[in-house]
Amino acid sequence: MIFGNDWDEVLHDETQKPYFQELRYTLAREYKQYTVYPPKELLFSALKLTPYNKTRVVILGQDPYHGAGQAQGLSFSVMPGVRIPPSLRNIYAELESDIGAKSPNHGSLMHWAEQGVLLLNAVLTVREGQPNSHKGMGWERFTDAIMEKLNEGDTPLVFILWGSHAQQKGAYIDQSRHQVIRSAHPSPFSAHRGFLGSRPFSRTNQFLSAHGQEPVDWTLPNI
Repeated sequence: MIFGNDWDEVLHDETQKPYFQELRYTLAREYKQYTVYPPKELLFSALKLTPYNKTRVVILGQDPYHGAGQAQGLSFSVMPGVRIPPSLRNIYAELESDIGAKSPNHGSLMHWAEQGVLLLNAVLTVREGQPNSHKGMGWERFTDAIMEKLNEGDTPLVFILWGSHAQQKGAYIDQSRHQVIRSAHPSPFSAHRGFLGSRPFSRTNQFLSAHGQEPVDWTLPNI
């Protein structure tokens, strides 16, 4: 049992493959020799909080935040009490202009994860202060398998792909069944090139409602 829910069965064959075993050995070394984020116990937070059969929406990020105490194993999300990063500030700005939801006093998106929003990064770990340091280690193959399993499922899902990296990873999603929402990345460098004003939250809920599913309560309560 790695994830403690139906992902264990869905990803069973994947986690038995040689590359995944090798990845686990490499990670054990990395955690021993360096400061790696997120902490080991939060490594699979996205999958643990959002079971396969409860996933309705996927928000794909690149790799975890690399600053002390930030990463909590969910894309774009930071631990409560940590300063809200610039990309997340822009997400909150869009949330307010799209559906009128006020920014909370923290940066944790756990409330979304618990409602079936899979906050998945393409790479699940990073060395402190070294963005993309675990790129090419094997995570991309694993998260591709997750995306494939979601794409194959019976339930129509919404895939929110911000930026070219996420869009490449989601290029093969079957758009005859699933909704794909693409825009620029919410980073300060690109948010004004199509992220702000893209209305991903209301569009997601419109699709879910049209397919007989509960809309997501995007409003994040204060802590």
